[in-house]
Amino acid sequence: MAPCPPGRQETDRFTSAGYTDLFPDAITRHKLSGVTDTPTPRQKLLDAAADLFYRQGIGTVGVDLVSKAAGVSKRTLYQQFGSKDQLIAESLDAHGDAILGLYIPAGNPDALARQQILAVFDGLSGWTTAETFRGCPFVNTATELADPGHPARRVARDYKLRLRDYFARQAERGQAEDPQRLADQLIVVFDGAIVQAVMGTTRHPDAARTAVEALLDAHGVP
Repeated sequence: MAPCPPGRQETDRFTSAGYTDLFPDAITRHKLSGVTDTPTPRQKLLDAAADLFYRQGIGTVGVDLVSKAAGVSKRTLYQQFGSKDQLIAESLDAHGDAILGLYIPAGNPDALARQQILAVFDGLSGWTTAETFRGCPFVNTATELADPGHPARRVARDYKLRLRDYFARQAERGQAEDPQRLADQLIVVFDGAIVQAVMGTTRHPDAARTAVEALLDAHGVP
């Protein structure tokens, strides 16, 4: 992730009031060279849907509310996405890279694998203390949608697998005794920490990080 500008605290990027403010890269990556910064009706719908689904829940938000929040007609919404189900999937996918960027650090071949793994949990700690935090958008989506074949469930799973793959690659770099098992354990701690943050039941804010350190020690990752 990009370093903070001088005079700005690292946690500042987690404290803004809007959902899409947490994921600015998800907006900018849709812009093409030479194209105006004014968002298209499609982008307005993607941003409004992501914000509403995250803050209020997928089941309680209808297309009428999304179109009103975006300032775009419901007719245009259906022309662009065809259905609410497709809108759910595409709005999550549009912000997926930026969500991962909240906690997966930028590639640094000189950094130790242990440092790269711990950096994920440091990023997670900052994210979970934000006022706008309402859990993991990927987990929330998979939990709210009962159909395992729903397109948004597949999107959510794909992004979670990218995090697991990151853990596995770092575990291999660190010469862990069993990189795949360690990756499984790390993703369990990661998602468990998110649940506890939502529930407010953890008494020690460093519980996830210390658990990860113990796992890395047990797997021989220096």
